[in-house]
Amino acid sequence: MREQGRSTPTPGQTVGPFFHYALPYDDGPRLAPPGAAGTIRLHGTVYDGAGAPVPDALLEIRQADAAGRIPRTEGSLRRDGRFTGWGRAATDAAGRYAFTTVEPAPTRDGAAAYFAVTVFARGLLDRVFTRIYIPGPALDGDPLLTALPEERRGTLVAMRDSNGGLRHDIRLQGDGETVFLTFPGHDG
Repeated sequence: MREQGRSTPTPGQTVGPFFHYALPYDDGPRLAPPGAAGTIRLHGTVYDGAGAPVPDALLEIRQADAAGRIPRTEGSLRRDGRFTGWGRAATDAAGRYAFTTVEPAPTRDGAAAYFAVTVFARGLLDRVFTRIYIPGPALDGDPLLTALPEERRGTLVAMRDSNGGLRHDIRLQGDGETVFLTFPGHDG
């Protein structure tokens, strides 16, 4: 029973699959124009606990620019050539996602460059948060990565593909499960 004037928390509801149909928009996965100087393709597949691709997931990324600055530009839903550092992509029928963006640089000394990622998918009680790190020597000194057991760090690090892009698969559960993060105020 609720006390007069006080709200009580309610349980989260399972997200999706309607996110896949209601929230994507044409320029969502294009943070930078395809083919423009300095653009890369960030791509991968989202897998469920049984290792099957998730065909109706939605990913959002937030990132620094190529100089390590976090954009403060508004208007991500109506891109007009400005890099806003935010994008949204739905997975396809085979669970694949892709973004066209710039490769971020570290935002501070001693940290590695990364994409902040939010995943929405069927069966999740709430969205989950993770990171996709850029491969390179800076990983050895990154505060978050070094706080993780060594065998789990790789679940956050992308691999460079033959075209210079980055591939990173996200595993929601099971063998090789991606490390997920909690933040104050977003802990389920």
